[in-house]
Amino acid sequence: MIRRREFIAGLGAAAWPLAAHAQRLAMPVIGYLDVSMRGASTLLPGIRKGLMDSGFVEGTNLSVEYRWAENDLGRLPEMAADLVRRRVSVIVAPAASAALAAKAATTTIPVVFWAGADAVEVGLVTNLSRPGGNLTGINSMSYQVVAKQIELLHELRPAAKRFGFLINPRVPNIEAAIKTAQAAVASVGRPIEILAASNNGEIDTAFARAVGNGVDALVVSPAALLTDRRVQVTALTLRHAIPTMFPDRQNVDIGGLMSYTPSRLEQYRQVGIYVGRILKGEKPSDLPVMQPTKFELVINLQTARTLGIDVPQSLLARADEVIE
Repeated sequence: MIRRREFIAGLGAAAWPLAAHAQRLAMPVIGYLDVSMRGASTLLPGIRKGLMDSGFVEGTNLSVEYRWAENDLGRLPEMAADLVRRRVSVIVAPAASAALAAKAATTTIPVVFWAGADAVEVGLVTNLSRPGGNLTGINSMSYQVVAKQIELLHELRPAAKRFGFLINPRVPNIEAAIKTAQAAVASVGRPIEILAASNNGEIDTAFARAVGNGVDALVVSPAALLTDRRVQVTALTLRHAIPTMFPDRQNVDIGGLMSYTPSRLEQYRQVGIYVGRILKGEKPSDLPVMQPTKFELVINLQTARTLGIDVPQSLLARADEVIE
């Protein structure tokens, strides 16, 4: 006959695997839908920091299903549909194109986005303060910042006779960014060349066109392709000695001339915090789409010297960081 104490102990031992199994089943799974190439995203460290600040650590009490479109926007709809079929708890979409694909795939799974394009104009939400529906996130205002970027570049290079604007024509609402750039350049009495590149080869072609048409000041728009190919793009600006304003300070870290952008790390961290808040029970419809309040000007003084540019003291004084 089994003694009562041994029987109870046996029940406890049998319950341990069941409890562990239940814990694994209860672990939330988020879907990460990125336009970029695998391993090229600059968002993940910030997002993971925000998740950690919210009490979630990947591999401990959170699992992530990654989907990388490798700069092929046509793959996004099926990837989004696959995440929906897997019934992930939240979809993280770090680009307007990815967020639009997620929105088309589900009306119930929460989606947290980071978007350079205006979230209302591209149709992600109807209202920034009360987004409604199942989407919320961060509106980085990257397209709206183009006018300020051109102003700063003109201040640095007032002798520039022709501006260029390097874009990926396939990203959502790029027309708004083009109109902003055209208006900003017109205000300083200069013409502008729109340089389109939707793949690696077209980046080289765009620079050849820029050189051929006399572009002597360039602004690079925010786009996953151009971010992933930051080394190629930065090297081309240096090879052709074109003073360039970049949408990401990482370009300046590797030798680019200057950048003026919202504080990206804080934005990405906020994406992670929003995901954490939703996992804890809050609704995306109640979380306002956040917009940046801090912008950073970074100047690579060594590159300026290489290009023969004397950076005005007034510009250096306003820089958040000067790389010597």
